[in-house]
Amino acid sequence: MDCFNCHNNHCIIKRNLNEKLRSFVERKSTIRCKKGQTFIIEGSPVHGLYFVQEGKVKVAKTGFNGKEQIVRFTGHGETIGHRGFGAGLTYQINAVALEDAVLCNFSNDILKEMLMEVPLLTYDLMIFYAEELNRSETKVKKFAQMTVREKVIDVLLYINRKFGRTNDALNLQLSRREISDFAGTTEEQVIRTLSALRKEGLIETPGKHIVIKNVELLSKEISEHNYFIYS
Repeated sequence: MDCFNCHNNHCIIKRNLNEKLRSFVERKSTIRCKKGQTFIIEGSPVHGLYFVQEGKVKVAKTGFNGKEQIVRFTGHGETIGHRGFGAGLTYQINAVALEDAVLCNFSNDILKEMLMEVPLLTYDLMIFYAEELNRSETKVKKFAQMTVREKVIDVLLYINRKFGRTNDALNLQLSRREISDFAGTTEEQVIRTLSALRKEGLIETPGKHIVIKNVELLSKEISEHNYFIYS
């Protein structure tokens, strides 16, 4: 995919694109991943940043006793692997395609040259890192202040905001284990919470789908926290 013809206008590279960067973006690598394919392995050498051109990706870390902790989900135009860039020799996360995906990879050397050439790109990346730090700090509050029910509701609303719905069904299908790994709770607690929300008529769970029946009521349940954990 030629960056100049890319439709992901909120991608950091795309929104700072100019003729100065043409020679750099022509040197990027394009990677196609099948659903379930891991393209970043935790502990592997850092080889630049990835930008999602198409598809959805799960980013996770390995916690205590090998338990997976999902850090975030990414979609079109978003950046992956940024915590490894310029900060160490190895990636601190795993990244797995949740559906067939197309990724743009810029090596460390290409990125460094680009940042030296275009100050606005450097500034934009700095703002991105600041926002990521803010999200990480806010997530810490979640684990300390939210109940299990509130954590699960927050995850559902996050997916709704980020990926939207089709016929009220969330456009990202997650297993109960993945929801628990993202919410910071257990699979059993997620199952009980979803069952309670279903009995209250707030959601439906046909097959692997989750259908939100009333976004407003779900939002009210976590409104006292005055923030949404994720964006």
